[in-house]
Amino acid sequence: MAQPEVPPEEFEIAIGSAIAAPEAFGASFDVMPSAEELELGAGLEGDPAIAFRRTLGMFATGVTVLTTRSGETVHGMTANAFMSVSLRPPLVLVSVDRRARLSNLLHEGTRLGVNVLEAGQEALSDHFAGRVVEGAPEPRFELVHDTPLVGGALAHLVTRVARSYWGGDHSLFLAQVEYAHYGEGEPLLFHGGRYERLVRDPRVFSALPQELLEPILALGQERAYEDGATLMRRGEPGNELMLIVEGTVRVDRPGRSLTLAEGDLVGEIEVLDPVGSRIADITAIGPVRCVVVTRDALIAALVADPRAAVGLIEVLASRFRETA
Repeated sequence: MAQPEVPPEEFEIAIGSAIAAPEAFGASFDVMPSAEELELGAGLEGDPAIAFRRTLGMFATGVTVLTTRSGETVHGMTANAFMSVSLRPPLVLVSVDRRARLSNLLHEGTRLGVNVLEAGQEALSDHFAGRVVEGAPEPRFELVHDTPLVGGALAHLVTRVARSYWGGDHSLFLAQVEYAHYGEGEPLLFHGGRYERLVRDPRVFSALPQELLEPILALGQERAYEDGATLMRRGEPGNELMLIVEGTVRVDRPGRSLTLAEGDLVGEIEVLDPVGSRIADITAIGPVRCVVVTRDALIAALVADPRAAVGLIEVLASRFRETA
């Protein structure tokens, strides 16, 4: 049975009431669950707490620095336990270790800054995590709503703590957002106990010197497509590399679209993976002509000229360095 829609203004009033008087929604937040031994899955052994932490580390997250001001002193700590809660009203939630100094500074009404770090700000993350990095510059701050925000971060929020809840060895702070700002860039990621970065550049073969790329393309066959025709379909085997010699194509990936034109290569990543499949839909915009090189022809070219194979390894190694 369909549920009646709640007008946005009524929903906002209801959420505001929940923040002001959560006891009206029962005592579930105040009841501590009983401690039970953690069961480890097949192949895992040792300290359950360590296994639990490593399991959680499989969840990739962004990295934030939480900041607040006490008198003339700025306090901050690195945290990846951050999530959005509501759009109307704008609410976020952070989890802070009870042993952390910041936990004792956050009370209802306290302003808290949330700074989403940009790729390349690993040293700032280490600084606020208490790890000394020699030669790292001192963090810069700007005050917004009397709240210190980390300079150079990818995004900033100024929030006011509305409620705090028990979270085992952590405290959960629900905060209402008063200020939001973001810029252009890539986020710093954290996964499996280390920093990661997004790599959006799909170029592999097109990064080769021309004298190494031309013999590979010379083994291809020309193919023509009409307007709206599908060159590649997501999920299909990726056993061909295409060079666009005339026309334009649209590349549609989940969450991202772009346009490629004459001189661009298509399918560079997939053709190197014999068990993988296409990661995007490629559609012709108007008449399109391509040179198509099969995986077998590509392998034959690499065997014939090992310099091209070494060049590909160098390109892939540079991608790895970007994420390491």
